[in-house]
Amino acid sequence: MLSYVYLGTNDLERATRFYDATLGSIGLQRCITGDPDWDRTSAGWGTYEDGGARELAFWIGTPFDKQPATTGNGTMVAFRVCSWRQVDDFHAAALANGGSSEGAPGIRTHYSPDFYAAYVRDPDGNKLAAVCRGFKQQS
Repeated sequence: MLSYVYLGTNDLERATRFYDATLGSIGLQRCITGDPDWDRTSAGWGTYEDGGARELAFWIGTPFDKQPATTGNGTMVAFRVCSWRQVDDFHAAALANGGSSEGAPGIRTHYSPDFYAAYVRDPDGNKLAAVCRGFKQQS
C-alpha cells in the first residue's frame, strides 16, 4: 500500500544517528539513492532500488518547504517486527540514542491479546512504534 514515509527533522545528523541505531535494531538498513543532493538532505532505511522504481522506505530529512520541521498531532509510524525481542531492542535503542518513551514494551490487550508494542518519540518529537503480532508470550 505504501511506497515510502517521510518525516521532517531539524537536525539531520542527530536524526540519522538515532535512526541508524533504532531501525538497525530491527534489521532495517540504510538506503542510498546515489543522488548527492538528496543524500545530503535526507536519509532512508529500507528498500530503494532502480532509481526509486522499487521503493519501500522510511525517510527523514529537511522539509521541502525549508521551514522548521514540526510533528503532527496524532501522527505515528509503526514498524512491523518479528519478535518481542525486536520490540524491546527498538525501545532500548531509541532511548539510548536521544529518543523518549511513549509506552514501554508490552501487550496491549485493548487492541488484541497478541498485540505486543513499544512507543517512542525521536529527537524531533515524531512518534514511532514497533509492533509484533502472532504471539501471546515471549517469542
